[in-house]
Amino acid sequence: MLPDLRHYEELRNRFRWEIPDEFNIAAAACDRWADDEPARPAIIHKHATGVDHISFGQLQERSNRLANLLRKLGVERGDRVAILLPQVPETAAAHIAIYKLGAVAVPLAMLFGTEALQYRLQNSGAKVLIMMQASHERIGSIRSELPSLQHVLVVGESGGNTISLHTEIAGCSERFDNETTGPDTPALMIYTSGTTGPPKGALHGHRVLLGHLPGVQFAHEFFPQDGDRMWTPSDWAWAGGLLNVLLPSLCLGVPVVAHRFEKFDASLAWELIADLAIRNVFIPPTALKMMRAVWTDELRGRVNLRTLFSGGESVGRGLQDWAGEALGLPINEVYGQTECNLVLTSCAKIGVWKPGAIGKPVPGHDVAVIDDTGNVLPAGIAGTIAVKHPDPVMFLQYWDNPQATRDKFIGDWLLTGDQGMVDEDGYFHFVGRDDDIITSSGYRIGPGEIEDCLIGHPAVKLAAAVGKPDPVRTEIVKAFVVLNDGFEACLDLEDDIRTYVRTRLSAHEYPREIAFEESLPLTTTGKVIRRLLRERP
Repeated sequence: MLPDLRHYEELRNRFRWEIPDEFNIAAAACDRWADDEPARPAIIHKHATGVDHISFGQLQERSNRLANLLRKLGVERGDRVAILLPQVPETAAAHIAIYKLGAVAVPLAMLFGTEALQYRLQNSGAKVLIMMQASHERIGSIRSELPSLQHVLVVGESGGNTISLHTEIAGCSERFDNETTGPDTPALMIYTSGTTGPPKGALHGHRVLLGHLPGVQFAHEFFPQDGDRMWTPSDWAWAGGLLNVLLPSLCLGVPVVAHRFEKFDASLAWELIADLAIRNVFIPPTALKMMRAVWTDELRGRVNLRTLFSGGESVGRGLQDWAGEALGLPINEVYGQTECNLVLTSCAKIGVWKPGAIGKPVPGHDVAVIDDTGNVLPAGIAGTIAVKHPDPVMFLQYWDNPQATRDKFIGDWLLTGDQGMVDEDGYFHFVGRDDDIITSSGYRIGPGEIEDCLIGHPAVKLAAAVGKPDPVRTEIVKAFVVLNDGFEACLDLEDDIRTYVRTRLSAHEYPREIAFEESLPLTTTGKVIRRLLRERP
């Protein structure tokens, strides 16, 4: 927790991590509130027919029942349990139940297609999957390829080889004794795409929640304050939605608004903020740009935000100026990645805010710009943004990939893969990536998975994916494709390839532009030189 101080350097100097020998996310984010204030609101669920208010006492009861059901199904300490759910109360209950068991939660985004789901479920060896009824078809088509998956729990009507979650937990005890866990006990695994090869599972310990608290408090200007109420349009399967919003807010006793957009609607987002008296938001820049486009003076008297923070891509001066004029708020920009999230941010309330800058290190985190040998670079010199180990927000390892874990570090420095520089005032500035990650609408997308999927199309012989600058999404995915003999480039084939990727991976990864090429630029070892493709118009 941040000290109650209003001077940045004093905050940095006075802050000390207090990591207990025993710590469990479920106890911190649910049980302690449920035991002391069971009626305290935890989740405010806006759905098609109304609004439900779920208290911490109810969240504890539901998660206890689910923990008992999972134990009955054979889930043990360290087992992986996948969660394929949108922003609904069952998602929060599932996470808490899994942490209570000492098992590992594997959140999966609702927009994932069959190939993306199959890889993550296979790689993680998930024993149980909790999903919505609407996902029956996707999971049913790959179930035979998932030998580790023993049970599928469904929110809604069960069918086939699945179990109705609500029916089964009704017969389970509402009492549960949590497993004893430590800060480094594995708790959570989020898959993050790399530049080459398949996605990697970033495994985090229970301490990851503690590691996020100072950043959330700083970005939300000494969160929580009276009347605070949190919301994000980001899927709770992503680090931004889960670790920037859901779990820290619950831990601090702040109610979280849950609402599932089938497709993000900027006008409805404003209505949600106004109608539910939301005070604190985490909104990626792309969504903010869409919301800016539909802002009206009528909303000015209805929207009463206290704090706004954003990240995942550059906020830009235009958005900052608009937020100041329309909302009377600065946008506190944040920086991090799945492996080590929320380590740089701003806090305008105490003067830590500079247009064009990411921010400064959150108290408790040692962040620097280093060279290729791990030496800290002076102000004004570009290098790699890195975070000093140990750090409670830092991942434990990549799942089943020790070489990739080793490659992530130089000595005690975790390499973010982003190029940056520090100015004379101590602010970090983003320069660019030293790899091929694509940043689109706040999502960080590795081209490898897209290229593998493209090559699966019968018409595609070779493929490469890069990011193309876009004024709204920061970048869009552009694919360069070499066709197999017997196929000719045409609009119908372009649409078919685009749909092929969208349905197999996800709605944020499919190529919005496709260029058909005679050949691709390759290194002598046969690797695509994506840099040359990015330079093409």
